[in-house]
Amino acid sequence: MRTTPGTSHMLGSLLLLLLQGPHALGFTPQPRGHLCRTRPTDLVFVVDSSRSVRPAEFEKVKVFLSQVIESLDVGPNATRVGLVNYASAVKQEFPLRAHGSKAALLQAVRRIQPLSTGTMTGLAIKFAITKALSDPEGGRTRSPHISKVVIVVTDGRPQDSVLDVSARARASGVELFAIGVGRVDKATLRQIASEPQDEHVDYVESYSVIEKLAKKFQEAFCMVSDLCATGDHDCEQVCISSPGSYTCACQEGFTLNSDGKTCNVCSGGGGSSATDLVFLIDGSKSVRPENFELVKKFINQIVDTLDISDKLAQVGLVQYSSSVRQEFPLGRFRTKKDIKAAVQGMSYMEKGTMTGAALKYLIDNSFTVSSGARPGAQKVGIVFTDGRSQDYINDAAKKAKDLGFKMFAVGVGNAVEDELREIASEPVTEHYFYTADFRTINQIGKKLQKKICVEEDPCDCESIVNFQAKVDGLLQALTRKHILSEAAGAGCVKHCRYRLLGASWIVSTGTNFWSEYSFLQSCHHSPKWTLCESKLTLHLAHNHNY
Repeated sequence: MRTTPGTSHMLGSLLLLLLQGPHALGFTPQPRGHLCRTRPTDLVFVVDSSRSVRPAEFEKVKVFLSQVIESLDVGPNATRVGLVNYASAVKQEFPLRAHGSKAALLQAVRRIQPLSTGTMTGLAIKFAITKALSDPEGGRTRSPHISKVVIVVTDGRPQDSVLDVSARARASGVELFAIGVGRVDKATLRQIASEPQDEHVDYVESYSVIEKLAKKFQEAFCMVSDLCATGDHDCEQVCISSPGSYTCACQEGFTLNSDGKTCNVCSGGGGSSATDLVFLIDGSKSVRPENFELVKKFINQIVDTLDISDKLAQVGLVQYSSSVRQEFPLGRFRTKKDIKAAVQGMSYMEKGTMTGAALKYLIDNSFTVSSGARPGAQKVGIVFTDGRSQDYINDAAKKAKDLGFKMFAVGVGNAVEDELREIASEPVTEHYFYTADFRTINQIGKKLQKKICVEEDPCDCESIVNFQAKVDGLLQALTRKHILSEAAGAGCVKHCRYRLLGASWIVSTGTNFWSEYSFLQSCHHSPKWTLCESKLTLHLAHNHNY
């Protein structure tokens, strides 16, 4: 029989229909762990820094505070955070209204210093409920939708009474948590805390283990909800909700990546477009040798996710301090194993922080053809720093972005937020990251893994996905018209197999005539699928004479 336009469309639709399995989504979900939205809260930390708290121990408290803050939804309409530092006197380090972003809060916590005198815990609690939670300091009008919370951290017996002031706080609707360390008076903790006390009183033997309480408070502030319905998840395609948690999955034809949230339909895992990636690493003396080893792990964590080859990802590494040193250029190493070994073998420079000079080196040297860069490849720079630059960065940062480089800025510790923003590509919020502690940079590494290669060539993936969506719509229309059942009864097409990565269609007809059609087209020297729909129709019509 001779084909008609309607028949050709029907055949293209039928080919795709035959490929649909019994499970429309066809996924194997992977658990993502506990994650949920935090209730809007006015939260004030009340921190004991009396002389019994040694400086190193106070640093442990700051790490604990930072970990709790990391889990919060910080913002003017979400959770606001204030901090009261106390010893013999009370010092408000920052009020609720001071910092509207998580990064700013973490920086503020890092700057806090111990007062190192007595222990006036009652006075500090009174200040928290009468001043720190007040309207002028950023406290919001009492409401069933906004929690008022005070977390007291102390390691000794107070020199004043906490009983009456804590009772007034609880009666006014403030939820009080009491954390005791070491030789703390446990009776004092019970006088401070809200009921039930087993949920509001915590004790640890020393400051070295106070960080383990962070998870408890992350869960305490969690507002259990359907995270998929509210959009509080990071699944790329399919979100499966469970109480206070969720699992990510993928649609038919896609596979879940190792990050447990993104999906892949092309070869290469993290994206099949060519990428030249250069790390620009701060090796100044403030980093310290033990943290420099963590930076190496951070680099290799990202390298592990790349598809290293001449046609896909290449990696270069530059270290800077008072001067700039190229550790290895793009393309020198052709395997992940060799790149990771070179990173591990990098020695620590230990001097100043010339971030501007490093950015200029990136522009003038790292992304040039003579240094291994490939024309047409996506250029990605990751700048890692732990402090303020000692030279001017603005011109070089702007030029890098003007040249089309995709720039990520990662800051730790004393890194300056304004400088990170200056370096980062637009949208800035998706291209700069900050953490207070080197030990948590692996979490930033996980976020970067997703973002580095998201700009895949649309010729590789998007067009074939769009094609599938179009055909799905056509299938529904044809089903309504009862065309598919008639076509299947005619026995025109009995077997079909589509092999995505091989870019092949194999069609078996009623006359046992087999033909394999490849629709791998040229798109600037990369695979292109935009003509799949029309090519399928034309080939079937021309070669099978339906």
